[in-house]
Amino acid sequence: MTEARADDAAPEVRVVIAEDSAILRDGLVALLTRRGNDVVAAVPDGEALVARVAELAAQDALPDVVVADIRMPPSHTDEGLRAALALRAAHPGLPVLLFSQWVETQYAARLLEGDARGVGYLLKDRVADVAEFVGALRRVAAGETVLDPEVVRQLMGASRSRTTGVELLTPREREVLELMAQGRSNGAIANALFLSYGAVEKNVAAIFTKLDLPQDAADHRRVLAVLHYLGVDD
Repeated sequence: MTEARADDAAPEVRVVIAEDSAILRDGLVALLTRRGNDVVAAVPDGEALVARVAELAAQDALPDVVVADIRMPPSHTDEGLRAALALRAAHPGLPVLLFSQWVETQYAARLLEGDARGVGYLLKDRVADVAEFVGALRRVAAGETVLDPEVVRQLMGASRSRTTGVELLTPREREVLELMAQGRSNGAIANALFLSYGAVEKNVAAIFTKLDLPQDAADHRRVLAVLHYLGVDD
């Protein structure tokens, strides 16, 4: 009997992939397809990514999420990030998951500015579990912010001289907020810190209060809290 996967019942996600390595590109297509997603395009560079998404938009068929490497032809520097910025400008709110070996803090901060919902940044060498990657992709497609801990650390280092209100938080609240920046749910935070679910909820509420975040949708407040933590303007 075939073993059922935890994500078998999850709804299909329509994905566009931009990755210059043919082997990795085909591997991502196969991996995501096997888990019930629809890869509607897989391209080798940023220019092709922007063009393909424009074609899909013209057909009223934007993908649910774009997965893009950062360093792609022709210069292998920041083509993927610049393509992601162009896509978010042309199609506000389009979910984008950067999947790379490199941390580029300047462009990453720009990508998070304004509205960080539906933005993810994972490092290839640090994703050891397929289910973790697929889960992150689905969370980004659903509008969450998912950042690798190393991306969080480097963004924090780049903005350490700024006053963001985070200095008002207790050490425990900072721990909770760091895990929020990684896209963890309250339940996952409780497990990671060996806290009760109720204790996590109290810490999250205290974070919102101390950072003086508006009383709107809870998911958006989580994103605003992450932006404060990273020192990125909203």
